Parts: sequence; structure tokens; C-alpha cells
Amino acid sequence: MPRAGLRLERLWLRSLRTVDLSPATLLDPLRLLASVPQALAMLLHRRPDAVYTTGGYVAIPVLLAAALLRIPTLLWEGNQVPGRSVRATAGLARARAVSYAQTLARLPAPAYVTGTPIRRAAGLEASAARAQLDLPPDGPVLLVFGGSQAVRRLSDAIADAIGDLVERCSVVHVTGRSAYAEAEALRATLPAELQGRYRPFAFLYEEMDAALAAADLLVGRAGSSTLAEAAAAGLPMIVVPYPHAAAHQRANAAEMVEAGGATLVEDDDLDGDTLREAADLLFDDARLARMSEAARRVARPGAAAATVRLLEALAAGTPLPHADSLEATTREAA
Repeated sequence: MPRAGLRLERLWLRSLRTVDLSPATLLDPLRLLASVPQALAMLLHRRPDAVYTTGGYVAIPVLLAAALLRIPTLLWEGNQVPGRSVRATAGLARARAVSYAQTLARLPAPAYVTGTPIRRAAGLEASAARAQLDLPPDGPVLLVFGGSQAVRRLSDAIADAIGDLVERCSVVHVTGRSAYAEAEALRATLPAELQGRYRPFAFLYEEMDAALAAADLLVGRAGSSTLAEAAAAGLPMIVVPYPHAAAHQRANAAEMVEAGGATLVEDDDLDGDTLREAADLLFDDARLARMSEAARRVARPGAAAATVRLLEALAAGTPLPHADSLEATTREAA
């Protein structure tokens, strides 16, 4: 938010990081209780026309405060299987938006399929994107992206296969901040003439546009944003769902896998050989083209516009858009 020039005010509560017994076991409920009057004060000061929340534990105080103040709220759920906090508080929202049609039956009405809001495509050509990331201009590009956090299994697979990979393709590796130094050290072990083919990044902000445009194949987790951006870019995936958290990422990936835009690899099966096989796929132009077309079929590049239509109706107190009209908006290019 601050990078975008927007003001950010934090509640006292924190996200739930563990279920193990610790001081947080006692402090988290107290922080939750204290955050409700804090949220009330924020909303009374701001007097918003509507509230938009992605749900989850940290949204509970805002949902409660907005309900008490009769401020209309739109709750968006990006996972196909909603978490417990979302299921418990979804009824406090005036309307709900979801990424997957299968989620509609799990939440109260009115609920709409909007897809996952994603960044507006920058329209970069692959050559310009490669130049922006300081990649060689020729040869295929493999993007390895575990999300905002370091993923040990992805890092281990890269470490095992990187020597073979850079002989055949360029690799953009989003490491997470804690694993970045290790990836830089790995890069230094490569022959000098091949080091330019391995580009680790701790995190990508605006550069994510370039990474998506430059890549020919993505290996990554099945978070809803990752899947939505890959689909909108027509980027084939080898998707490795996070195996915990009620296996919700496996459910997220199902639509794209069934459509043919992605191949699913279990977390336990991800290793250096998986990445070597990915390099083989990079040279199968016909299969990549079929996967790219399949990915675009499930894309909802207009998800952000559809979400805005719902928010504007809630803020103005006008009737909510018809589901068919919203569906058309989700399919339009952003």
C-alpha cells in the first residue's frame, strides 16, 4: 500500500501464524477483542461508503465494525474452499465475490463469481520484458515462483537442477527474502558465461509484469493470484499446490489443470528432475501452445472491473448488477 502512495493503518491484531501453544495463544484473542473498537474508531473517522475485505482472521474486527455501523461490505474469497474465518463471518457482509463458481454453494447469497482481481497487463513484448530483467534475448525462459514466502522445496529443486537448466534455458527464480542470499551464492557457482541465465529475485513488484511476459512456462504454487495472472497471460504452468491449509490450493488448481492449462505435481514429488522435465516441455512448442490456449479459456482478466461494479453499487445503494452481466465483465480484457 505505501509503495502505491496509499495510506495504511494497521489493526492491533496479527495474522494467525501458528496453532502451537505459545504466548500468542493468550495474546491473539486479546488483540482480536481490542481491534474491534479500533476498527470502529477508524470507520467512524473515515465514514466510508463501502468496505472491501478479502476476509480471513484479520478482517473479523472490520466486518464486525462495519455491520454495527451499517456500512455495506463486499467480502471477496479467492480460494475455492473458504477458510473457517470466512465461513464464520461471511454473513456480516452485504454481498460476496468469489474466484470460483464452486465456492458459491459454500457462502450465503448474494454471491457472485468475479474471479481474482489482478494487475492491469503492461502489454510488454517478450523481448522488452527480457531486457528489463537483464535476461539473454534468445532461448526459452522458465519462471519459478513460490509466492511471497520462501519455499524450501522449490529452492532445493533449483539447487539440484540449475546446472542442467542454464545449459538449456534462462531461469527467473523468485526466492522470497530469506532465501535470496542462498540463491545469489548458487548463481556464483555457475560458469561465468552462464550466470546471466539464472536471475534470482527476493521479490517482484512492478517487475512481475516483465517476468510474466518474458516466461514461456511457470513452475509455482496454486495461490489464486498466481493462477489468475498465469491464465490471463496465457502462461502454461506446472502447478505445485501447497499441501497444507486444508489442501485449498489443490482445489484452486483444479480448474486450470482440468482445462489443460497446467500440469499438477504433488509437493512431495517436486525435485530437480521435475525442473529438468519442465525444461523438456519448453522445447515442445505444440504442447505449450495448447496449454497457453487452455489457460486463456479459464482467465477472468476483468475481475477487478467486476469487483468495482459491485462496490460502486453497494456504495451508492443501487441494485447489484446481474450475475450474467458481471460474468461478461470478468471475461473482458482489463
